[in-house]
Amino acid sequence: MEFLSTRGKERVTGAQAIVKGLAEDGGLFVPARFPAVSAEELGSMLGMDYAERAALVLSKYLDEYDPNELLAALRAAYSRFEGGDAAPLVRVENGMYMLELFHGPTCAFKDMALTVLPYLLKKGCELTGVKEKVLVLVATSGDTGKAALEGFKNAGGVKIMTFYPDEGVSKMQKLQMCTTEGENVNVVAVNGNFDDCQTGVKKIFNSPECKAALKEKGYLLSSANSINFGRLAPQIAYYFSAYCDLVSSEQIQLGDKVDFAVPTGNFGNILAAYYAKQMGLPVGKLVCASNRNNVLTDFCKCGIYDCKRPFFKTMSPSMDILVSSNLERLIFELSGRDAALTAERMQALSAKGKYSVRAEELKTMQESFYAACAGENETVECIYEFFEEYGYPMDTHTGVAMYAAQQYVAEVEEDPDGEPHPMVVVSTASPYKFPQDVLYALTGNDVKDSFKGIKRINLLTAMKVPESLKEIRYKPLRFKKVISVKNMFHEVLEFLG
Repeated sequence: MEFLSTRGKERVTGAQAIVKGLAEDGGLFVPARFPAVSAEELGSMLGMDYAERAALVLSKYLDEYDPNELLAALRAAYSRFEGGDAAPLVRVENGMYMLELFHGPTCAFKDMALTVLPYLLKKGCELTGVKEKVLVLVATSGDTGKAALEGFKNAGGVKIMTFYPDEGVSKMQKLQMCTTEGENVNVVAVNGNFDDCQTGVKKIFNSPECKAALKEKGYLLSSANSINFGRLAPQIAYYFSAYCDLVSSEQIQLGDKVDFAVPTGNFGNILAAYYAKQMGLPVGKLVCASNRNNVLTDFCKCGIYDCKRPFFKTMSPSMDILVSSNLERLIFELSGRDAALTAERMQALSAKGKYSVRAEELKTMQESFYAACAGENETVECIYEFFEEYGYPMDTHTGVAMYAAQQYVAEVEEDPDGEPHPMVVVSTASPYKFPQDVLYALTGNDVKDSFKGIKRINLLTAMKVPESLKEIRYKPLRFKKVISVKNMFHEVLEFLG
């Protein structure tokens, strides 16, 4: 299958899209068409394990990759997950389910793709004849950074460097990143927020001078952020898998529609659900859940994207984002795949911090998406009340998604023409990744020490503490540097030597 740039000036293979990460014109790669998963194929997935389901979905896009080798890579990746199931679906009440995506090496949903991406990138280099070493650059709001570092550490022919906002991640996220082992990794804090980190990384990708300097050192640039289709593709699979689990457990019949509520920052996770819908998965509504940084909520309601607004640091830091990169892929689809118009809108966003879509595009978007946001108090209350009623502890990002899901369900129930469907809330991180905030939500008590928070949550909930988080306490802090945004490329060159 071929892939196109959302801004129109490039057409590549799937392997090239993964190796390059970002198009030369600054656009994002999208499939030339959405491959279909037929009702028969969906039915055949019921008897498959998770790796087999993921292999079927990925092979639809990555037809250059050997299907047996791809399946073997997926099996190896998901064998690292605790509990034997990479993406278990948990029923909490009639019609409400949790899709748990936090059982991987770093306890966040990013593991679903970033344990697989090193294989996709290495094989992509082989398929495209790339001989250079690869530098993977990552901007992170907390979870992508550690998941990418863990996936690529000690990988041959690859170096990986992660930038994170100095005061914009949780203490546990910072510890996870800054204690990472491996000789080919580097972690640097940036004075600023995630948008500053993301903009800085994109500038490096879009700079001919930066690329030339890297080429002199023998490196090709690639990305592990969700701008890379190799990050996005594995995420499509777990929506299919959740649906199959509902059918297999006789909660629904094949062909019934299902709604998904997704905590959303950079728009990659919920975009994967949208792609699944375009492939034929019976999806009803996609609930786009935001925290106080509710730029996506406003956009879904009025069709105006305006990132010139106050930025808030919240207890759900992975969603503290005002420039949602993956939205460009949706805008491209809404416009009828008008690359020139997409480029014009992205230029307006860069220059003025604002763009708008036409009324008919907004209507089309609202047919698939519902948007809601939760403030800090609503998030805390939702986590507390849900645990009190069901005994199910959630992290702060999942709390935002649950709040938005409840808002949507309430509206549907009040609407005489409403069409209720089973609701799957996508649980994107372990509560133990944000122990202080989760403990506060559950008990009203504050603790300064993350590991005390973990211990108290464990005593309260009896939820198993992931081994990977237990080990961090005893690891040395390797990375302590804090820099300004303007020095990001200088740090890249220094890292490469």
